[in-house]
Amino acid sequence: MKGSVNNKADKYKPTTVAWRFYVVLGVIALVYAGLAARTAYIQVVEPEMLKKQGDMRSLRTASSKVHRGSIVDRNGRELAVSVPVETVWADPKIIMQNNALAMVEHWQALADVLDKDVNTIKERVTRNPAKRFVYVQRQVSPAMATYIKQLKIPGIHLRKESKRFYPTGEISAHIVGFTNVDDKGIEGVERVYDQLLTGENGKKQYRKDAKGNRIEVLKDVESTPPEDLTLSIDQRIQALAYTELKGAVKAFKASSGSVVVTNVHTGEILALVNSPSYNPNNRRNVAIHRFRNRAITDFYEPGSTMKPLTVLSALEFGSANSKTIVDTNPGRMRIGGRRVSDPRNHGEQSLTDILVNSSNMGTTKLALDMPKEFFLDKFFEAGFGESTGTGLIGESSGIMHDRQRWSKIELATLSYGMGVAATPLQLARFYATIANGGIKRPLTILKKTPSKNSTANAAVPTLFEEQRVFSKQYSREVVSMLEHVVNDHPVDQAKVAGYRVGGKTGTAFKAMAGGYGNDYVGLFAGIAPISNPELAIVVVINEPGGDLYHGGEVAAPVFSRVMKGALRLLNVAPDANTATANQAADQKEPNHV
Repeated sequence: MKGSVNNKADKYKPTTVAWRFYVVLGVIALVYAGLAARTAYIQVVEPEMLKKQGDMRSLRTASSKVHRGSIVDRNGRELAVSVPVETVWADPKIIMQNNALAMVEHWQALADVLDKDVNTIKERVTRNPAKRFVYVQRQVSPAMATYIKQLKIPGIHLRKESKRFYPTGEISAHIVGFTNVDDKGIEGVERVYDQLLTGENGKKQYRKDAKGNRIEVLKDVESTPPEDLTLSIDQRIQALAYTELKGAVKAFKASSGSVVVTNVHTGEILALVNSPSYNPNNRRNVAIHRFRNRAITDFYEPGSTMKPLTVLSALEFGSANSKTIVDTNPGRMRIGGRRVSDPRNHGEQSLTDILVNSSNMGTTKLALDMPKEFFLDKFFEAGFGESTGTGLIGESSGIMHDRQRWSKIELATLSYGMGVAATPLQLARFYATIANGGIKRPLTILKKTPSKNSTANAAVPTLFEEQRVFSKQYSREVVSMLEHVVNDHPVDQAKVAGYRVGGKTGTAFKAMAGGYGNDYVGLFAGIAPISNPELAIVVVINEPGGDLYHGGEVAAPVFSRVMKGALRLLNVAPDANTATANQAADQKEPNHV
């Protein structure tokens, strides 16, 4: 019996199966090894992952926005300012959670105030329900924002922004430019000085706890305020020039036109206008060609406005002087199979007569009587073929060929403004150069006395320093000759009552591929007052479509009215010698176009 009991006890005695034990032990070891490896991976290989995840839950960044700097004219008149607006945005997740789409009337009211299709708005905000931010409408007015806020649509929010506003509209559009919806400069001064005008937003980074309480400030970067820009433009003269130019372009059925007004002593641009222009506050459906700043981008053969440079070059070389007489008989000549001629035979002419009569024969003989290299160098020294130094984006250098071989006929045509192309801005700089006694200065769109601590002038490097390129004596002699040009009948319409004025007309065929077309360009470039020159003005009327197309007919009257208004606005004293001269100028002053 005893043996039997013992056998039963042995039967139910627990036994240990070795292989099962080792399997379990191995599994436990693998689990611990995996945990150790994962821990090592997280801490050694990719330690930033958990930190990043934690930061996403606890770190927040708050920005303090700065408004874009203002642009003002030389007298402080606002040309570009930032005004407060609000942007409408949606949180699709909140919209879906609150079944906000069921508020049909509210959504229709939102669409109506934004002038949008309600289905388009709904489709935009529901396209990705998981998103937390979708723009509905940028830069709405405060009144519209107030109305939208009162709709109380869950998930529809407002945030403050600023919008650029241009008080002068189309008058200064080409020089000031404009920004995009994100306040980034796109054209004009807005683009050139974008960084200075923008400044830098401030940032504050902090950590919050699970309840949303701010517990630690990690970084606090103060905002960098933007700079205000003071331009050289005098908005009074700018408005005057634009009004006169726009009227002339319309009256003469021209395709376009430009006017440039410069201070001959400082190189400051007081006015720069083009027609057609555009309204920078509303650029919808504006033809792209209207955005082009033609005064700096478009170049033309200057025609007879270049003849003073030929006369000045002859004086500088010494092949002619104030008493030189040039025999232009019989009024025509052939050079290399090509003909050079005047409308009539002027016979023997002085240098002044050559400019007064606008004699192609006279300038041709002067040009061929100088060494080729000297003559060509004077064109380059005068600034043709190079930028004027404004730093404006898109400015053309014109065309002035720098090659070794020049035929006599090419030198002849160059003497009267063919075979060279210049922008209105380049031509204005040349006339400013002779007006100030032969010193070529870089032109600037910034006022020469910028605000304290301004870095605007350093933002665009000066391409060259001012330099003397013509003698003072010969420059004055040519200026005196230009006064005779205006005082004689060819450009009678350029006179300004009370002031001594000098200038030169230009009429040229439009160059095209393979030669010249049938369209004209009418130009006038002039200086006043002659006793002590202050202003140089260039007027270009491109492709006049009527019976009148000569520079003296289409451009000179604009010059006269702009010069008259500008001199009076600047309080420049009249310098006409006698009351008789004043009366004569008043009688011959053209009627307003």
